[in-house]
Amino acid sequence: MQRSVYHSQVYDSQSIQAWERRWFAQQNSSLGLMQQAAWSIAQRLDGLFQSTTVSNQKIKKIAVWCGTGNNAGDGYCIASYLQQFGYQVEIFAAMAGESADLDQAIACAVQHGIEIHPHFKIATLFDCHIDALFGIGLNRDLDASWQSIIQNFNAQSGLKIAIDIPSGLHANTGQVLPCAIKADRTFTVLGLKAGLFTGQGKEYAGQIEEISLIPTDSPLTTLAQLSPTAIELPKRQAFGHKGSYGHVLVVGGHADMGGAVMMAAEAAFSAGAGKVTVVCHAKHHTAILARAPNIMLRDIDALSDGEIEQLLEHVDAVSFGMGLGRDAWSEQQYGKWFSRIYQATHLQVVLDADALWFLALQPMRLNTKSYATPHSGEAAKLLNCSVKEIEQDRVAAIYQLQQKYAGQWLLKGAGSLILEDQLWICTAGNAGMGTGGMGDVLAGMTASLKAQFSEQIHLHEIVTLHALAGDWLAKKGMRGLQAYHMSEAVYHVVNQGRADD
Repeated sequence: MQRSVYHSQVYDSQSIQAWERRWFAQQNSSLGLMQQAAWSIAQRLDGLFQSTTVSNQKIKKIAVWCGTGNNAGDGYCIASYLQQFGYQVEIFAAMAGESADLDQAIACAVQHGIEIHPHFKIATLFDCHIDALFGIGLNRDLDASWQSIIQNFNAQSGLKIAIDIPSGLHANTGQVLPCAIKADRTFTVLGLKAGLFTGQGKEYAGQIEEISLIPTDSPLTTLAQLSPTAIELPKRQAFGHKGSYGHVLVVGGHADMGGAVMMAAEAAFSAGAGKVTVVCHAKHHTAILARAPNIMLRDIDALSDGEIEQLLEHVDAVSFGMGLGRDAWSEQQYGKWFSRIYQATHLQVVLDADALWFLALQPMRLNTKSYATPHSGEAAKLLNCSVKEIEQDRVAAIYQLQQKYAGQWLLKGAGSLILEDQLWICTAGNAGMGTGGMGDVLAGMTASLKAQFSEQIHLHEIVTLHALAGDWLAKKGMRGLQAYHMSEAVYHVVNQGRADD
């Protein structure tokens, strides 16, 4: 689903909460901020309701689900304002916690004659359900009672709205605790939270709208930036030739795994590389030439050390590891190629798949022209931990990878994270891209665009172009989307810079 955001800065919950405290310390009213947030959201909702129908009927009946804290206070205030706009509003609520602002919000709802139910037993149908159960401070697994309430919310018909963040979703990591509201739309207050965009956040947040209320201050620290989804590559020069646009070397292709290097090489050409050479097991050569006769080929077993060094001198970028395997032969090839690749300091180097496996076994520091692209399983191997630990905090994991190995890093997955000089989050892409070979395509694209543009293009931009290619391919449907179909899509986005045409 397309996401509407007004700024690219992304924050963690601790920074947002500290920002609020600094605002209140300047004698600004906490209740006033709650009312301001609720008023802004209510206005947005009114506009949304005017243009939205449920079962061909205008939205009239609204249920607001309120928890125990200040997020519930937002809910009570929103209910009061929507009642004033003419909507039929009922509140379903837990026992309120100790908060003067919350008490005043409840009093306002009572004053406006809104029926407040001291339970979450929904006996009638509503056109819209608003989640004001938990805010960004939630950092523990919910107990069975709260899980049941959230499951009940998700089971309701009608439009579902989350206030600030879907309840049950960790604001920093995007992990569910262990279940969460599945919203159609989230109105997030003050600033964008990382958990809305990475991990499982994309599944639960729906369309995101930011409610900006107060000016940022200098102590406010940004966790990440959202990667822009409109990317314009430098124009080609009229007098250019194949030597002008980079020579990409793709190295891998165990005897049992020829498809990976083929898809990486095709993606490299589709992204604009002038020349592409594949070094792999000779048994794959016929198939590669039959599919793409413009690819140059070398037998990985026939190359001497001197020939490898000579080959590396004549290329601009290397994509290393796709389909390399993990057996004794693979280990021998890794040892033969890796040291020589890193002795050639002019090279842009993409490390993927089995190259990352051997890097984990033989850790070393990478240079700034190295781009490592693990998924969660490979990241777990690199950090000697479990996949579960990686997914529990993807942001922490990618920082640990860079700290241990240096270089530039991509942690693939929903809301891919890219760590260069700073952290970026990719918001493009879709569930259909969860299929074999997509990483090989990305590795080929990365090597190709770095070979062409070097520092003129950043890793987060390449990752986004790959995701946009997947979105373009998915226009006809996500189910059955396959990596070997990506070449046309890559060709499209590197020329158009977007996926919406």
